[in-house]
Amino acid sequence: MQNIESTAKSLASSMPRNVLFIVNPNAGKRISERIVATIKREFPKSINFQIVIWENKDKFDEITDLLKSGSFTDAVAVGGDGTVNEVAKSILNTSIRLGIIPIGSGNGLARSLGLSMKIETTIKQLVEGRSVVIDSGTINGKNFFCTSGVGFDAHISYLFASSKSRGLKSYVKIILQQLFLYRAEEYTLAFEGQTLVRKAFLITVANAGQYGNDFYIAPQALLDDGLFHVVILKPFNVFQLPAMFVKILRRKAHTSRAIETFVTNHLTIKRTKEDSIHFDGEPSLQGQELAFVNEKQSLHVIVGKSK
Repeated sequence: MQNIESTAKSLASSMPRNVLFIVNPNAGKRISERIVATIKREFPKSINFQIVIWENKDKFDEITDLLKSGSFTDAVAVGGDGTVNEVAKSILNTSIRLGIIPIGSGNGLARSLGLSMKIETTIKQLVEGRSVVIDSGTINGKNFFCTSGVGFDAHISYLFASSKSRGLKSYVKIILQQLFLYRAEEYTLAFEGQTLVRKAFLITVANAGQYGNDFYIAPQALLDDGLFHVVILKPFNVFQLPAMFVKILRRKAHTSRAIETFVTNHLTIKRTKEDSIHFDGEPSLQGQELAFVNEKQSLHVIVGKSK
């Protein structure tokens, strides 16, 4: 973000807080029970809070109704990027602040906001932290907060969601299997009165700089500037991979000759067939035309210390 230190507001100066913790138990019963116990132990009794368990992935209505009741100042997503996406889209364009206790594999938005990956520390950040307002995005009406896109990463997300094996090991295995099988596709991109035709291995539309795990595909992207950084990864050979990987880890992906980047607040991508997309790592099948729109200053979020 442009300047967390100067734009963040002290939570202590706001209205009396009432916090709703939304726990996704899909990480495992023991993990969710331990996290609930930690919240009850570590979160101050002087702040009103309530804990709800999001039991059914396909049913969020009851939690949405709670959030719309006007009773809560903060909604804390306890889970991975999918949980964060579901909670965040439910409080868009409201005064409710999004907090995150990250227990997923990527934790893209939490990391981008400077939140700790250690639960006890994150709780302290939620209590003592500050809030800013950030942008969000949509792809064909589906909300995203970090990244969305088409191509190889969307293909991997779709395969991983269908896999019986979970976890980072399974994810890496799918990537390595598909890396030599996947073929670049041709896309037509329209933005700001321009049209580009590109053959691409993937196209990422980035509101935040990273996918997750501090893997920065668009290191120059800012969460609060009203713009997407659109990253086109051109077809490449296997010998270019190590250097490209190092640049991404060092937040220098934009300097790679295999990557083309531009900025815009809206974009249309056309492709030759229906195929997979991803939004914050969540996969979906969509048609040939994809519309991306930046929703500027649409989400209040609790942040950690500036990096």
